[in-house]
Amino acid sequence: MELKNENTFSLHSDQYARYRPSYPDALFDFLLSLLSKKEKAWDCGTGNGQMAVRLAPHFEQVFATDISGEQLKNAISHEKIQYSRQPAERTDFPPDFFDFVVVAQAIHWFDFDRFYGEVNRILRDEGIIAVVGYDRPQISPEVDQVVTRFYRQTVGPYWDPERRYIDERYRTIPFPFHEMEAPAFSHELEWDFDHLTGYLRTWSAVKHYMRKVGEDPIGAITGELKEAWGEKPAQIVKFPIILRVGRKRNRGVF
Repeated sequence: MELKNENTFSLHSDQYARYRPSYPDALFDFLLSLLSKKEKAWDCGTGNGQMAVRLAPHFEQVFATDISGEQLKNAISHEKIQYSRQPAERTDFPPDFFDFVVVAQAIHWFDFDRFYGEVNRILRDEGIIAVVGYDRPQISPEVDQVVTRFYRQTVGPYWDPERRYIDERYRTIPFPFHEMEAPAFSHELEWDFDHLTGYLRTWSAVKHYMRKVGEDPIGAITGELKEAWGEKPAQIVKFPIILRVGRKRNRGVF
């Protein structure tokens, strides 16, 4: 994440760790199948380490970085993961160090040119970079309608401009690598109603709204959202996965 957004994700980082979704096994199976070596991986913008901890069983070492010290305090511990507080665009890793670089739900905050220059420096020739994210949740037509209106109208003016890259499914970001075709993935989770509202409170636009307006916007839609949810104690929540994956060009061709 760019430094200007450090405070957005430092506040209530425990909620971020609790309520943000993870990623499906099939996604990891696909990404790992592309790698000829699995020595070192870099999870850039790791947040609470959700991605890093999923990579750890498959690599000798995983290095996970973030600019938010509060996020790192809530990161998941693992003997193979080394966490450090570093910006995406300037790290202390040596050249040609990593076999795999992944950015999960964070690249839209980066300075693209500087970050890709850093990736080119620390990723080995023919190494793999994956840019991963997830779209808005899909639950039911009734719930989705309330959430979409909340997303676009209630907190719509409070989204950072960078959010558009997620809405555009990362198709409009620069990606100077040999891009590889990737299948479509989605992640299905079982949530109760409180988990849904907890997740909505992790949105950066909700945090901005609360700071500027001085009240919780979730409260204004809780009744309508609860009615749309119905009497079910839990429902399946589907997150379509956003993915771009590429291989580093041979040295000197970047």
